[in-house]
Amino acid sequence: MAELKLGKLPNRSRAKITLDLSPELDDQLRLYAGLHSQEHGEQVSAADLAPYMLAEFLAGDREFQKALRSKSAGG
Repeated sequence: MAELKLGKLPNRSRAKITLDLSPELDDQLRLYAGLHSQEHGEQVSAADLAPYMLAEFLAGDREFQKALRSKSAGG
């Protein structure tokens, strides 16, 4: 099996999130959660993964990171 981009999740406490998703995105997130669970041997839901996926997305967005650095530098 190919290695997924999102690695094993760290220990975490549960938090409730509410999102309105298209049926296609919901299906894809559930599939990803199933693949992630198989790869890492720990059952996770799409809701468990969503905060980490969003964090990965933001960390990988160069322009957003540039804006963060600018903001923290007072600019």
